[in-house]
Amino acid sequence: MINKITTADARKKFSNIINRVAFGDESFVLTRRGEPVAAIVSLKELKLLQEIEDRIDIEDAWKAKKEPGEPILWDKLKEELAL
Repeated sequence: MINKITTADARKKFSNIINRVAFGDESFVLTRRGEPVAAIVSLKELKLLQEIEDRIDIEDAWKAKKEPGEPILWDKLKEELAL
């Protein structure tokens, strides 16, 4: 379950929140003026999210590789995207 807490309350209870996230497998959404602005999740959850993102990126890369047409050189793509 995801708990909601204001940023002001989170500051006051920071130590307790960190312990609940690290050892109790809880997550928190921090709100400001009633709007969600950030989240505190366990390292385990963060790693899982990163792994999912990596898998999606790899799937997208394979799909792009199979598309017809000439490949675009990395240097040209960086220039077009202003990277």
